[in-house]
Amino acid sequence: MELIRTLLDRQDIVEPPVLPEELRTLYGGDLHFSASGDGRPYVMGNFVSTLDGVVSFAAPGKAGGGNISGFNAGDRFIMGLLRASADAVIVGAATLAEVSQSHLFAAAYIYRAASDAYARYRSEILHKPQFPLTVVVSGTGNVDLGRAVFRTPEVRTVLLTTEEGGARLAAAGAASLPWTAVRVMKAAGSRLDAGAMLELLWREFGVRLLLHEGGPALFGSFVAEGLVDEYFLTVAPQLAGRNTESPRPGMIAGVEFQPEAAPWLDLVSVKRCLHHLYLRYRKRTAQA
Repeated sequence: MELIRTLLDRQDIVEPPVLPEELRTLYGGDLHFSASGDGRPYVMGNFVSTLDGVVSFAAPGKAGGGNISGFNAGDRFIMGLLRASADAVIVGAATLAEVSQSHLFAAAYIYRAASDAYARYRSEILHKPQFPLTVVVSGTGNVDLGRAVFRTPEVRTVLLTTEEGGARLAAAGAASLPWTAVRVMKAAGSRLDAGAMLELLWREFGVRLLLHEGGPALFGSFVAEGLVDEYFLTVAPQLAGRNTESPRPGMIAGVEFQPEAAPWLDLVSVKRCLHHLYLRYRKRTAQA
């Protein structure tokens, strides 16, 4: 991988650095996070987008972010770094279906070249378990329980679902999976409440730093409630286009903001590797 170059960094300086030297060199600087201060996990979102704002081609076999980034090594390295930092990774059922059956939502499974460095950072500096908690959100409970994420020892997974989804998962044998838990939550239709999900993850599973990997509808519900603290966005030098018959999604779906209520963000850092840009934004506070 070409080294990532930092063009702008507005983080507060933390001494000593949080990242070990190897990761700090590859990332082009340090990486650290604040606490949410709200009795809930600090939430960071991570997406890759084309220049025209498309995050998925929404095509069979080519709906994942890798097709948007061109399987860019820098994007995958940063995604791995965020997974290595997080207590938990949350995804929707559609996002889960886009990855391979054997995929685990851990750092080494997205960028294997840095797997040893990720592991040392996670265990020796952050003092966290080998794998982050995997959180899968499915209102219907229609997920494939044969996937590795539900059956790999030491990989703790929690399925958040509705009463209807809980019944479907029970019938499919979810209770027999020793590393997987099911939590039934109140919902409006099939949509779970973002705040309630965060409260459960904070209280029951001790999640303090949560990485949100989408998809756009699930992510949009968190943004609409003001529950995303930071946004990591890779901008790929590619154009995807859209049409009315098969619209391609952007980073947020299912919600829209009026001009007077649209959230504004503060730029934290800008990095680049060849023709890709890696942007980091933080939610703007009322005082900013």
